[in-house]
Amino acid sequence: MRAVIQRVKWAEVEVEGRIVGRVEQGALVLLGVHQSDTTEQARWLAQKIASLRFFEDEAGKLNRSVLEIGGAMLVVSNFTLYGDCRRGRRPSFTESAPYEQGRALYEQFCAALQAEGVPIQTGVYGAEMQVRLQNDGPVTLLVETPSHHD
Repeated sequence: MRAVIQRVKWAEVEVEGRIVGRVEQGALVLLGVHQSDTTEQARWLAQKIASLRFFEDEAGKLNRSVLEIGGAMLVVSNFTLYGDCRRGRRPSFTESAPYEQGRALYEQFCAALQAEGVPIQTGVYGAEMQVRLQNDGPVTLLVETPSHHD
């Protein structure tokens, strides 16, 4: 699994003209699922992100997690995170998980993040979505699960 995490002042996702998820201070998580990913990796990544310290403390150091600041996360599926751009001019998405597997692991990741105590909102898996946000910092991180496909 691969997650792009953006620290935000706010973020929202719209599907078919309707806001389906919105958070205030916290993070936008764009989540890509690889075809070889497992439930265990979804749990590992959720635990990692829930405890990741990318918010400032009183000294201005990145020393606080989303839980410590009372923030929330907006989780949006993004199969294009496994787009391979090494050859040609059009990305190949053969490494992305098939729809049903990807949806199941996305849902397991979201449930595991909630189990860690993180308030979450989500997009709609597989839908055409418009995402708006106010990046804070900007602070943007890439977190990947350790796996045999790296």
